[in-house]
Amino acid sequence: MDFLSSLEQHRLVFNRLASLAASTHDAAQHAASSMRAGNKLMFCGNGGSAADAQHLAAELVGRLVRDRRALPGLALSTDSSALTCIGNDFGFDEVFARQVEGLGRAGDVLIAISTSGNSPNVVRAVEVAKPMGIYTVGFLGRDGGKLAPLVDLPIVVPSDETARIQEAHIFLGHVMCALIEKELGVGGWDNPEN
Repeated sequence: MDFLSSLEQHRLVFNRLASLAASTHDAAQHAASSMRAGNKLMFCGNGGSAADAQHLAAELVGRLVRDRRALPGLALSTDSSALTCIGNDFGFDEVFARQVEGLGRAGDVLIAISTSGNSPNVVRAVEVAKPMGIYTVGFLGRDGGKLAPLVDLPIVVPSDETARIQEAHIFLGHVMCALIEKELGVGGWDNPEN
């Protein structure tokens, strides 16, 4: 795979993302409603998806485009003490589920990121979140895997290539964060003072 063929594959995937516009907007609306009610977004994923979780949480707490008040976003992949403690004592499949159980509240939103849709620890996080009254969104790829029927809102990138799926996930996450700002009237969309 060289530069130009990678770019062409990227373009082919991104040309098919328009089909995900409505579900991305729905995810943003649920997130904004959750935040309006005093709740938060939690993100989880492994490897590159862990980096995406951290990146998107930072876009909310920091800023996406313009200065505004901080929004409640939390990446469950960033606390090394929690990850190693839970992984050691309960197994790696529980590293996100235990955090959801301890930190999550009814009305929160969990963004579960998995290129395959089959990451056992992400699946477990969703399994714990749902009975707690936490709305679940899947940023997925391939056929959506085990997570597609499990989450409340699956957003499945139409690709089988991990790198292309991850590129699409961060794009969709940026759009979602921008839409959250718009829904909440912060970030210079509706009120330039925020």
